Amino acid sequence: MKIVGLIVVAFTLVAIGIASFLFLTGYRSAFEADQACHALQWDKFKDKPGYGCDHDIETRQWLLFRKGEDHIAADIVARFRY
Repeated sequence: MKIVGLIVVAFTLVAIGIASFLFLTGYRSAFEADQACHALQWDKFKDKPGYGCDHDIETRQWLLFRKGEDHIAADIVARFRY
């Protein structure tokens, strides 16, 4: 019985740690995430035509991606959670 209690406490502490990490490392709004995505796009890739930023509403994040050619899936360069 003590082992089950320790497992529950350990699981709870890990869940709290993960939730705290995600809360503290994310952006506070979609606007901030959008600005960070476009700033990184400009800093790293300047006027290269194959890069862009897009908003994913379901996962609440902005994605910096490199466009795929000839119906190949795009590569995600960076994610900006909010």
